[in-house]
Amino acid sequence: MQENTIAPRSAAWREALRKEMPAKQRTAIPRVKMNELDPAYRITCNEEVNQGISEEQAVLEATRCLDCPDPQCVTGCPVSINIPGFIKNVQRGEFITAAAVLKETSALPAVCGRVCPQEKQCESKCIYHKMGKEPVAIGYLERFAADFARMSGEEAATEHKATDAGIRIAVVGSGPAGLSFAGDMAKRGYKVTVFEALHQIGGVLKYGIPEFRLPNSIVDYEIDTLRTLGVEFINDIVIGKTLTYDQLVADGFKGVFVASGAGLPRFMGIPGENLIGVMSSNEYLTRVNLMGAGRPGYATPVRKGHRVAVIGGGNTAMDSVRTARRMGADEAYIIYRRGEAEMPARVEEVHHAKQEGVTFMNLYNPVEYKGDERGVVTTAVLERMELGEPDASGRRSPVPTGEYVELPVDEVIVSVGVSPNPLIPDSLAGEGLAVTRKGTIEVNDELESTIPMLFAGGDIVHGGATVILAMGDGRKAAAEMHAKLSAGAN
Repeated sequence: MQENTIAPRSAAWREALRKEMPAKQRTAIPRVKMNELDPAYRITCNEEVNQGISEEQAVLEATRCLDCPDPQCVTGCPVSINIPGFIKNVQRGEFITAAAVLKETSALPAVCGRVCPQEKQCESKCIYHKMGKEPVAIGYLERFAADFARMSGEEAATEHKATDAGIRIAVVGSGPAGLSFAGDMAKRGYKVTVFEALHQIGGVLKYGIPEFRLPNSIVDYEIDTLRTLGVEFINDIVIGKTLTYDQLVADGFKGVFVASGAGLPRFMGIPGENLIGVMSSNEYLTRVNLMGAGRPGYATPVRKGHRVAVIGGGNTAMDSVRTARRMGADEAYIIYRRGEAEMPARVEEVHHAKQEGVTFMNLYNPVEYKGDERGVVTTAVLERMELGEPDASGRRSPVPTGEYVELPVDEVIVSVGVSPNPLIPDSLAGEGLAVTRKGTIEVNDELESTIPMLFAGGDIVHGGATVILAMGDGRKAAAEMHAKLSAGAN
């Protein structure tokens, strides 16, 4: 890992911290527990479930970090945050500086501290695992430092923006990939404009993730931070329709980064999916999260089922079923064709769903939905599954058993994956844009498409993925586009 400009490991203060306490004493400190709202209360509102940790808890947890000479946690982070550097600043009480270390490489630390799967990334690489102990709570500390800086209104005196390069760059989509790219390019001095199709900036961070996991105020703060860097945001603009790629080029944009996500929901193609009361997670969460359905003062309609089945086992499925509980569902089910061990959702999300009264029906798969004479769904026909041999992803494949059960329902939310919206790829087909059979944009190792200076990243390239992986694409694309523009200027 390269030495960090704010928190190098060789700094005298870090050497002093390492000598303050022997490793045996540090590793004896138990991992901090996140403060949470009571389950009985939180299903009555949309308040954030995780309440953060106190200053005292943060300092103690940061003390657990051994400040390894070869920190593997950094290799597990898609945006390569200097994790020991920010954590050791937390330990010595320099919380604003800790946040500045995060901001050097992450455009959205308060977001990542809340929704990133640290247990599968940075924390999975922590040396504590080799000792049979719980890893350092990197995600909790990231959230703490970012929140402290936001609430204090202070910022470390570091240089954020390079000299104005005078070169215009367009970003399509204001989700995590687009925001990460925009921040890095603005810091390099480019004039960045982000175009968003929806009426609010934030992409999936706004329409896809409920406020009980990620408050809108947090997303808005991170976006405002990018505005201070000079990033311009324009909403209600659909690139490929309202504005074409040719118009962007004609307007003087020298590079385009497509980060339009994967907003096209998938269905299973089984009988009854067209019944009233069967919808995608994408539609359901967008209506509730972005369009205010169910909240005072909003007229957006949404079905409020009393017996709700959510099909799928990912984070979006958990968001949907937990939202259904908050929307008044008396019975809420997760229907998943594999076992709990194979669920892609975060362990924390599964735990919270169980706390909130969600019933898990693992090893079941819907084969049909039945409705009444009005065309309203009343029953989900489920086939019991058993696990066979591992598939290409390493998870054991579900095998049908021929045994069926009928589950009474009045709402079904399908969360079995998403595909890229074909609008942008289709609009550029005549320009020579290569697209995969799954509808994702083909890119090379530098994330450049077959159209020169049109880069792409995030879900439009990978299909549905995580916030932090999308941000990693944004950072990489920014570095590669900058290198290419710089080479062209010389």
